[in-house]
Amino acid sequence: MRAIWKGAVTFGLVNVPVKLYSATEDHDVPLHQVHDEDGGRIRYRRVCELDGEEVPYQHIDRAYDDGERTVVLTKDDLAALPAEANREIEVVEFVPSDQIDPIMLDRTYYLEPDSKSPKAYVLLRRTLEETDRTAIVKFALRQRTRLAAMRVRDEVLVMQTLLWADEVREAAFPSLDGSVTVSDKELAMSGQLVASYEADFAPEEYEDEYQVQLRQLIDAKIEQGDALDTSETFGEQPEKEDADVIDLMEALRRSVSGAKGGEKSEEKPSKGSTTKRSPAKKAPAKKAPAKKAPAKKESTAKKTPAKKAPAKKAPQRKTG
Repeated sequence: MRAIWKGAVTFGLVNVPVKLYSATEDHDVPLHQVHDEDGGRIRYRRVCELDGEEVPYQHIDRAYDDGERTVVLTKDDLAALPAEANREIEVVEFVPSDQIDPIMLDRTYYLEPDSKSPKAYVLLRRTLEETDRTAIVKFALRQRTRLAAMRVRDEVLVMQTLLWADEVREAAFPSLDGSVTVSDKELAMSGQLVASYEADFAPEEYEDEYQVQLRQLIDAKIEQGDALDTSETFGEQPEKEDADVIDLMEALRRSVSGAKGGEKSEEKPSKGSTTKRSPAKKAPAKKAPAKKAPAKKESTAKKTPAKKAPAKKAPQRKTG
């Protein structure tokens, strides 16, 4: 897996450096559109509706349309907004795990310790396990503030982004407003039907049949030679490593004393418990392309190749 984000989990003055990985992936076969006559790739172009001209990306702005008016937001307008570039996963509170409605769960990520010593990571993990609590956290990903729930799964810290409260629709169906009578006999019969289907959930026993058959179809066409050679190779860039040692006990003592005082401590973490941000590494200077030696000038008059003299025939021997 490849880390998509690096930062630190912070609660109180405790700082836990971590790497963020996407915990799920799409298994659908990637398909794109082609011309049915020659297999040429169909591309989409950004065309202006007013003049019909194709617009370069650097000349495209964003806009909001409420149905009556359009508000254009330039790149300068968006740049003026406060950018979310914080590299911290801030623990807001610890809540009972059963208080999180599954409908609010969105994307899932794994957190890997990014430190020479994973002690602070293990401490946070065991704390969540033994208190049966879930940490509600806030962090910035791709310049957007996210709300997430942090819990433990198979000895690993897992973070699941949450939908905001106003993103969850309320289910209001008039058809359910009236009273519906269900008899005891119907309920008992329904219970028997459920009992006949009871089992322990084993997700590995299920597969996406459509995707399996689609892959079989693609493999069959390749074996028949019914394919175009458009292979491309993409290499992965190596991950950069950076680790810090945390003065864990000192950070814990100061965090607890601050919490007992009834006020949130505004003191910054001690030097030993703070994740040092490594200065931005300068990209290595690109090597200038080797200069080719100047080609030798050829004379304007081309030399004509020398004509080979015709081979002399050996004299015939006289017959006696």
